[in-house]
Amino acid sequence: MTANIHNAVFVKSAATSGGLIHDGLPQIVFAGRSNVGKSSVINCLLGRKNFARVGQTPGKTVHINYFLIDGAAYFVDLPGYGYAKVSKSERARWSKLMDTYFTGAGRIALGVLIVDARHKPTGDDVIMAQWFKSSRCRLVVAANKADKVKSSEKESKLAIIRETLDLEDGTGLIPFSAVKGHNREALLAETLSAVEQASRGGIAGAGEGAHDDADIQESRLVGADGGTHLGDTGPDLHHVP
Repeated sequence: MTANIHNAVFVKSAATSGGLIHDGLPQIVFAGRSNVGKSSVINCLLGRKNFARVGQTPGKTVHINYFLIDGAAYFVDLPGYGYAKVSKSERARWSKLMDTYFTGAGRIALGVLIVDARHKPTGDDVIMAQWFKSSRCRLVVAANKADKVKSSEKESKLAIIRETLDLEDGTGLIPFSAVKGHNREALLAETLSAVEQASRGGIAGAGEGAHDDADIQESRLVGADGGTHLGDTGPDLHHVP
């Protein structure tokens, strides 16, 4: 049975590891830079305006947001990264939250990494892709703002994204536009397919607890106070609802 994507309700925001949901439903996890249009992509998929909140002050809220889809799965909106400076204590808090989420919380049926179609992925994007890979979940990359890329440049831009993120041949890379709705159906098909597979008892690409701990430690989200360096820090994460 296909989940009704329009039957979506906001469930909660988790600010600590104790608030993470472990009820066994598959989770479709969205990640991306704070200014990449992550909330707009979620709104586009759901066919709802401002359902996943947009435009609050960056860096003020560091939560993992859960949306229940037709009682069958969650859309999980991770904290955005790569924009505002936050205090070391706050950075440590949300780094622990992200670490806990990826190393043992919930059933990640699909990771949706949202990047900017116009630009080469950042170091933070690369690390986030590694976190999804280390979790051994199915991964799809949505190159948002593709409507702003010239048709003659789209193929080369996508090639740069695939190479930079070191995506396997079977990993989906979808040119997307949350504003125009371009390729909404393609990304929606990926999410619904992952939900259906998980509902039949098989998380795509992974089972719960099938994390590669060595790889996760390699790109651990420990929240350094400066730039991002693979191997000793993770993405400079903060949440933009």
